[in-house]
Amino acid sequence: MNIVLTTLNAKYIHTNLAIRYLKAYAQPKFDASIVEYTIKDPVINIVSDLIQKKPDVIGFSCYIWNIEETIKVINMIKKINPDILIVAGGPEVTYDVQEWMENVPNFDVIVLGEGEQTFKQLLEGYSTGQDFSTVPGIAYRSKSGIQLNPQRNKLDLKDLPTPYRFEEDAAHLSKRITYVETSRGCPFSCQFCLSSIEVGVRYFDREKIKEDIRYLMKNGAKTIKFVDRTFNISRSYAMEMFRFLIDEHLPGTVFQFEITADIMRPEVISFLNEEAPAGLFRFEIGVQSTNDYTNELVMRKQNFEKLKRTVIMVKEGGKIDQHLDLIAGLPEEDYHSFKKTFNDVFAMRPEELQLGFLKMLRGTGLRLRAADHDYVYMDHSPYEILGNNALDFYDIIKIKQVEDVLEKYWNDHRMDHTVEFLVTRIFPSPFDFFQEFGSFWETKGWSRIGHQLEDLFKRLYEFLQQKEVDHLEQIVSLMKYDYLASMKYKPRKPWWELSSDKRQRSALYREIIKNPEALGQQFVNLKLNEKELYKHTLLVDISIHFAKLIEEGIVEKERSHLLVYFDSKSETPHFFSVDKENLAEKKA
Repeated sequence: MNIVLTTLNAKYIHTNLAIRYLKAYAQPKFDASIVEYTIKDPVINIVSDLIQKKPDVIGFSCYIWNIEETIKVINMIKKINPDILIVAGGPEVTYDVQEWMENVPNFDVIVLGEGEQTFKQLLEGYSTGQDFSTVPGIAYRSKSGIQLNPQRNKLDLKDLPTPYRFEEDAAHLSKRITYVETSRGCPFSCQFCLSSIEVGVRYFDREKIKEDIRYLMKNGAKTIKFVDRTFNISRSYAMEMFRFLIDEHLPGTVFQFEITADIMRPEVISFLNEEAPAGLFRFEIGVQSTNDYTNELVMRKQNFEKLKRTVIMVKEGGKIDQHLDLIAGLPEEDYHSFKKTFNDVFAMRPEELQLGFLKMLRGTGLRLRAADHDYVYMDHSPYEILGNNALDFYDIIKIKQVEDVLEKYWNDHRMDHTVEFLVTRIFPSPFDFFQEFGSFWETKGWSRIGHQLEDLFKRLYEFLQQKEVDHLEQIVSLMKYDYLASMKYKPRKPWWELSSDKRQRSALYREIIKNPEALGQQFVNLKLNEKELYKHTLLVDISIHFAKLIEEGIVEKERSHLLVYFDSKSETPHFFSVDKENLAEKKA
């Protein structure tokens, strides 16, 4: 029997852990082949590839991001060969099963929930020509209609075979994200999340997990993401794993975790700040809302003060990047309440702030009680909300404008000094800056066209110029610095117009050649000759005291110049403050 397990990932770099568990559990009796695609692949290409494998059974792993395209693939496959058994599984089809079976006639079987043992029993029955009446945890079609068999007891995770060691995966480990699971379930009951449906937390065997991680690192895995819903729910377990990863990691490996920040003890953070190498760990923290009443309505227990303490302690440690999530559209969180939530969280200056919109996932308590808050949402995946009694669609549009520029101007860290100045000195709050700029961005139609790095600076400048903000000269100087600080090579044409003419710049260059010590010992040590100076440096007019910006973070008005040296041996350029008076003194 030829069995194929497949899915459509959001991107090539993602891998699907579920189908690898199914393959591992089915062995050695059944040897399924794994093939993965992306949602961007043409449907006909996917179908052609699958059909040429001549499968008897195809199992599809289904999620909100791939269900629409998956159904297109399945419908086409059934037209070509109706005899192929189509088995669907995954969180998207586990709930509202009757509706799925009625609306998608080409789903032959749906596996509900945890599928390893169920899928193997399904294969055993199918291979011997038996019906599926004795297979627990499935929906299937029979002559008398759609049948639903109740789910079985949960597996003992310590007995599950490893899904991480397939030979065909080894060559791709360095190029893709590897997902690792050390537990299943979540101790919390947040009503917007599927994890709230499963009661309790179960753990895999710790030593087997460690051996798997050693294998993955040895075979080139660079990004390992733990999919546990709350990695640190057990402090002793988290500490043991942190210690193991610190002691045995290989250079270049990064580990990502979903952390519940308000239960993390200060001594754990102190341990990480002291022991973890910089860049080894990355934390993802779901804040969602700082509105206590909203959190109460969705049964979300969260102590924001403790969460803030954790985030700030981790940030002060300087070792771990943090990605914080917000959800717009939760019950009774109106536009002004969400603005406060945004500002509360942005105040911690996380490395990334993800602004998402509530999705009414099948099976969740919030979807079941949608009428309580007058929710209107998409009928198809991803079931994103279109409004409720506190947040109408026009407010959602405005928040989406914030999301657009937040991603480009904060999360990508293209102009940190500029944004920091804008949100603290120019606009009433961070949210006000992103909202006003986002609305301007939308009005200009920029959300519908592409952009180069230079465009981002030009568009921000156009917005600030039209708004006639104070301190525009200083802001432009910060923008120049941010722009050049990210460059490895000298830009052919900077985004701004050069204000000093060639004669002035040439005069400055001549003075620098005569008096290199005026720029400091670090510049002297570079030993640049005249040709290298002209070829690999850029002279920039600025209106801020550069030394105070770098040393103290202070933006003080002062007209001067920067000499920027682009060193091919360095990832970032060198900056030297050029003071005309100092040059003249050295010459005298």
